[in-house]
Amino acid sequence: MKRVVVGLSGGVDSSVAAYLLMEQGYEVIGLFMKNWHDDSVTISNECPWLEDSNDALLVAEKLGIPFQTVDLSEQYKERIVDYMFNEYEKGRTPNPDVLCNREIKFDVFMKIALSLGADYVATGHYCRKGTIEKDGRETYQLLAGVDGNKDQSYFLCQLSQEQLSKALFPIGELTKPQVREIAAKMELVTAEKKDSQGLCFIGKVRLPEFLQQQLQPKEGLIYEVNADVATYNEAAPEFTTVKEQLAYEAKNIDYKPEMGKVVGKHQGAHYFTIGQRKGLNVGGTKEALFIIATDIETNAIYTGQGHNHPGLFRKALFIQEDEIHWVREDLALKDGETMDVMVRIRYRQPLQKATLHKFDNGMYISFEEPQSAITEGQFAAWHIGDELIGSGVIS
Repeated sequence: MKRVVVGLSGGVDSSVAAYLLMEQGYEVIGLFMKNWHDDSVTISNECPWLEDSNDALLVAEKLGIPFQTVDLSEQYKERIVDYMFNEYEKGRTPNPDVLCNREIKFDVFMKIALSLGADYVATGHYCRKGTIEKDGRETYQLLAGVDGNKDQSYFLCQLSQEQLSKALFPIGELTKPQVREIAAKMELVTAEKKDSQGLCFIGKVRLPEFLQQQLQPKEGLIYEVNADVATYNEAAPEFTTVKEQLAYEAKNIDYKPEMGKVVGKHQGAHYFTIGQRKGLNVGGTKEALFIIATDIETNAIYTGQGHNHPGLFRKALFIQEDEIHWVREDLALKDGETMDVMVRIRYRQPLQKATLHKFDNGMYISFEEPQSAITEGQFAAWHIGDELIGSGVIS
């Protein structure tokens, strides 16, 4: 009998995942990860992890499976929180959920599970795992969840073959309403529970407030740049190579104060991200202001009116060599090779037509349609059909 450790988060998805595994004849153990100690940064006086671990315990009791809590807060702080601040200070916008899966759930947590004699680790993600034979050995595929509305393969885009070989995603074939229905039928306490928001496992922490407590505020200016500024209408230079052209298309515009006018003040450029429009507190413009660039060196924020502002769009992006990750190592591109794929640059974005161009120093992704708010530090994930084959950090 194969043994599976399920990461019970106290939510409905992982509860149903545990139930389905029992139905399939696995020996199931429930484990709750506690990843956060510092209650000073949760939003309200409720203690979310306590409530969640309690729900997880009730589900385990109802299903009659062994349950324990593991405290991973030290590793979480080191690998996720410190990394996040580091990235924000560099003016990049990290994705903690993607990292949490790579570093915590499918690494630290997986090692604990394997030490308990588990054959697999299971989570309540809406995605599927495929297995194909290639060159005489098994290759694992990361496939989209059946519920198009909830597909979460993006959050797992940094997993390796090794991690996938030990992973199970029991609810990947189901839709959210089906999952709730099963939970209700089994009278699981989590059946009606709202989907969790906020950082994976820190609980109800809102990112800006969390950051503000950790990064020092420093006042700077907000500039508004008109859509008709000369920069946007410059003719592209002549290119001698494809690489030159891609570098040109992926390059950030270098904004200077004289390109715009001052419309307000902010408390620190490192709190803001490209494409953001909330939290600027600048009124009196015809259309909403969107952030088109932040400059950490000069602590300036550049904005433009409306979501069609030319400053928001770019046709290509670059991923540095050491930040390219292939889930399907067998499909990895070599220098000079290209591949037509579908790409998303944020969770929930519809897939976009694009081409990967591999060079010695990294990889460019060029899009058929210019993309809005390509954000450094976020992950771009590339797909063929419903399979996610690789990802990388936007540089």
